[in-house]
Amino acid sequence: MSSLPPALDFPGMETEICEQWKKEETFKTQDKLAKDRNDETFTFYDGPPFATGLPHYGHILAGTIKDTVTRYACMTGHQVQRRAGWDCHGLPVEYEIDQTLGITHRDQVLEMGIDKYNATCRGIVTRYSKEWESTITRLGRWIDFENDYKTMDPTFMESVWWVFQQLFEKDLVYQGFKVMPYSTGCKTPLSNFEAGLNYKDVKDPAVVVSFPILDMENTSFVAWTTTPWTLPSNLALCVNPDLEYVKVLDKASGKHYILAKTRLSQIYPQMNSKKWKPEQAAELYEIMDTFKGSELVGKKYQPLFDFFANTPASNNYFAVLSDSYVTDDAGTGVVHQAPAFGEDDYRVCLAHGVIEKGAEIPCPVDADGNFTSPVEVVKGTHVKQADETLIQLVKGMGRLVQKDVLNHNYPFCWRSDTPLIYKAVPSWFVKVESIRDRIVENNRQTYWVPNEVKEGRFHNWLSDARDWAISRNRFWGTPIPIWANEDLSEVVCIGSIDQLAELSGTRVEDLHRETIDDLTIPSTKNPGTVLRRIEDVFDCWFESGSMPYAQSHYPFENKETWEKGFPADFIAEGLDQTRGWFYTLMVLSTALFDKPAFKNNIVNGLVLAGDGQKMSKRKKNYPDPTLVINKYGADALRMYLVNSPVVRAEPLKFREDGVLGVVKEVFLPLYNAFRFFVQNVERWETVDKKFVPDIAKVRSSKNPTDIWVQAETQQLIKFFHEEMKAYRLYTVMPALVTFGTQLTNWYVRLNRDRLKGMEGEGAEADDDTAVGLQVLYDVLMDVLMIMAPFTPFISEYFYQHLRKLQPSYAEAANGGGTSNPVKPGKSNSVHFLQLPQYDESRLNAEAVEAMEVLQNIVEQGRTAREKRNISLRTPVKSVVAVLRTPAPHIVESITGALQKYILSELNAWELRLIPKEEEHDWVTLSLSPNFKAVGKKLGKKMKAVQQAVVAMSHDEAVSVLEKGSVEVEGEILDATTDLESKLEFSRAGEEWESMSKADGSLVVAIDCQQDEAILAAGMSRELINGIQQLRKAAGLDISDVVEIFYAEDDGVTIVEDAVNRNVTIFEAKFKGAVPVPKRFAPDWSVALKSDTVEVGGSNVTVSICRPALAANGISEREKRVLATIEPSSLKQGETFNFSVDGSQLSLVEGKDFWLNTLAMVRSISKIH
Repeated sequence: MSSLPPALDFPGMETEICEQWKKEETFKTQDKLAKDRNDETFTFYDGPPFATGLPHYGHILAGTIKDTVTRYACMTGHQVQRRAGWDCHGLPVEYEIDQTLGITHRDQVLEMGIDKYNATCRGIVTRYSKEWESTITRLGRWIDFENDYKTMDPTFMESVWWVFQQLFEKDLVYQGFKVMPYSTGCKTPLSNFEAGLNYKDVKDPAVVVSFPILDMENTSFVAWTTTPWTLPSNLALCVNPDLEYVKVLDKASGKHYILAKTRLSQIYPQMNSKKWKPEQAAELYEIMDTFKGSELVGKKYQPLFDFFANTPASNNYFAVLSDSYVTDDAGTGVVHQAPAFGEDDYRVCLAHGVIEKGAEIPCPVDADGNFTSPVEVVKGTHVKQADETLIQLVKGMGRLVQKDVLNHNYPFCWRSDTPLIYKAVPSWFVKVESIRDRIVENNRQTYWVPNEVKEGRFHNWLSDARDWAISRNRFWGTPIPIWANEDLSEVVCIGSIDQLAELSGTRVEDLHRETIDDLTIPSTKNPGTVLRRIEDVFDCWFESGSMPYAQSHYPFENKETWEKGFPADFIAEGLDQTRGWFYTLMVLSTALFDKPAFKNNIVNGLVLAGDGQKMSKRKKNYPDPTLVINKYGADALRMYLVNSPVVRAEPLKFREDGVLGVVKEVFLPLYNAFRFFVQNVERWETVDKKFVPDIAKVRSSKNPTDIWVQAETQQLIKFFHEEMKAYRLYTVMPALVTFGTQLTNWYVRLNRDRLKGMEGEGAEADDDTAVGLQVLYDVLMDVLMIMAPFTPFISEYFYQHLRKLQPSYAEAANGGGTSNPVKPGKSNSVHFLQLPQYDESRLNAEAVEAMEVLQNIVEQGRTAREKRNISLRTPVKSVVAVLRTPAPHIVESITGALQKYILSELNAWELRLIPKEEEHDWVTLSLSPNFKAVGKKLGKKMKAVQQAVVAMSHDEAVSVLEKGSVEVEGEILDATTDLESKLEFSRAGEEWESMSKADGSLVVAIDCQQDEAILAAGMSRELINGIQQLRKAAGLDISDVVEIFYAEDDGVTIVEDAVNRNVTIFEAKFKGAVPVPKRFAPDWSVALKSDTVEVGGSNVTVSICRPALAANGISEREKRVLATIEPSSLKQGETFNFSVDGSQLSLVEGKDFWLNTLAMVRSISKIH
């Protein structure tokens, strides 16, 4: 262990541990140990990502959360199956292949052959799986890549078929038309979730068009639209039944228009000007009549185009309808209806009988977004390019009332980056609306972190859930297992490979289109004919929603085991999955089993670039994750992500310096404390002493800091388990970080000399050092274990060193380290261990409170020093502390066992805790109303109450706190909840400097007067610091004995006087070694290190020398002999006999020579 480097290379250490885990199959062993113990099963579902790209911070974040929770489960008595999964089908893969092969039309795929196309798709789906495995493994996430599942596996696809068949048999499946977001670039409908992924600010034409009313001369409805390309498909107009509409005479054209009264500003934009005056209206228009929207329903109008005017269904077209979705916040209050291209249009027209459910509707646009017959004028033109041509046609017909340009946010395809349209497409649907209430109820049974996502965003989405379009007219996906005749009057839904073999007579090993599209099933209704499979494949969201069943090939295999583990104990993904995976899981589990698919869910937010924008490869606005891991380590990245708002579903602006901050502020101090422990254990151990962890010694310690740090540790363990069971990772990480600060900045700092064995001499001091080391070991072991789920590498590193001190370490040999029962020392990995449970007997609220007060006094005292620019090396005579109503145990601790630590930390000679009866001599107590608590209660009396309370004297305020309440302006104010109190130092002048806590509960003042004794002590501290730096630079261990000499300028004795005044300080710090003026050093003294040190504003040369004998008043030849003698070979008072040139000589230690220069100087009274 003595080989621990001064600075740990965290990334290098992690790489070595990764190799160790791989070589020793540590992950597999953890699983095996849990199975051998028959641990309770903890079910975890991992949503499958696409492997067509490299993992980004979003994946790393979700993976870290999943790994942390599942590691915790494993270390609390559970076995967890953690299988990697891959989403292999769907649009992302097809789009990439289309780009590679230059495919722009569906027909090109058919010409190429579905088999060749799908083979190409299959070839890229796991292209980056090795890179994923490398990155995820390097991140420290334990997940099984060998036993992974893929959505293109026949076993997975067969279970998807089973899921669909169950829905089909429950009458939860139907075919119909649905207006959906549609990508003309990818030639497929998208889910609403996908449609929301890529919005852009664009400019689109906005026009107002007139629709002449058949039974009203020279009068037209006017409708506003931002999609002129939909006008050829207009079948109706829609108004709001409750809005007020007006018929106006347009003075400029002489025409009459009908529109919502509140929307006149649409065709008269002058009305939007700040300079507009109502009397100006007469110049523009005259209101001729007023109608309720409901009065206009049924009015027939002249079609804009006659493309669909003479069709069998046209009798129902070209009339006014009503619906509340029409609003007066934009447009004219009259909305043109093209049911093939608008969700609301389709719904309203269906409700009013303009179109019929399942029947064909006018849709003159093909799969590529190009116009078809009968709109010959723009046939073959993409709809978005046809706008201007159509606008000119409308203008030529005299029907264009207004033309403008609208800047707005518009959805684009997230893959092809082309503008989306809404389009009615034939699709297969799951009847979500019919089970919506059950889905909402099942969601209530789940637990989410944060809860507001469940209760808000997700609940609202479920409450308004629509039937789910699950089919895609694509090629690379799980085929929908429906075989039917042409008119769908005979339909067979297949649920397994066996059933397909039985009905078709052919057994297949693969279920993709190229394998099964040609299979037919004999018709039972019309013998001699066959049923053929419909062309559609499943939306990949249906597959990911089926993942709980399909990854286990349920119900064909593992049926009993799977059912015991359903619903899953835990899932986790990003906030965007509320409309994606979380939704599809809940829909399918409800439809199949009327249960939620999971019990607990952690939702993470979005990781943004440092500037708050989305991370973009093109913009290169974020650092490469691999480079960050290689630079700072995976543990640092994990802790940075988990200790951020992103774990509460809030966004995180990723900053590389934040990861560096974890290394500097958390890992380095923790490593230094660990290394400090190891060094001092090795220093303490001797031939006849061996450090053996002893919990009895730890628990029996009387040292107040030992008692405190144990209480903090046990409270941390208690809190850790409570919060982890509640899946609140965002509270655990800050607690661990805070505890790390308490351990390194307070416990180790306060006990540094004690743990080094530098506090006192003899057996008692040695025992106290041993107890301190026992406590520190116990704390380090507890902390490294509870950190293990979060930071698996550094925990493993610490454990591998600390385990060697355990007696059970010997049991690790011959396979013991990978066997049950697991225990610290014996077990080969910290991740095999069970996490510690808190020890209630060591909880101690009073010790924690007392230490908090100590820290507050020290921190306020340091700040007071800084205000006066008094160095910590310069002592102060007195520190005064005034606490507001301190508890008796606080007073006892601060004036008793903890006092020496405060004096040491503040370098003070005296601490005075002012008793209550003397407070008025030092501070003023003031009161003020707690506005949040009494605002409503006091109302208009607030000002008078505030003035009265603030005006109270110190004694009056004390009296109020003692009584617990006070009556002001007829109102009773509770001293605890309604009032805020504050202490302020009342002694002015140069003698004192004070600081108060922000909440006014503590005032600390330091005596700033300095005399010769104070200045000498300060210089001594400066010299001590310089000596310590020299020892460190010389590579000396604390146990190495040296002599210290210093040299001032001729005639200057400032340092010498300071040393003489503070001999005891040096003796305590250097185990009796007091610095001696250089003039007393023997000629043969050998310097190990020399340097100039600033002491009291002067430069002093300080030398650290090897121990040497000192002499006074003897001959040169005698000195030459003494120069060769090792001081440790002689004893105090010993007579040293030797011969020189045949002469026998004797020298007496303490008279002729001394064992060191300090002893000589003391004997001649040069140092007192």
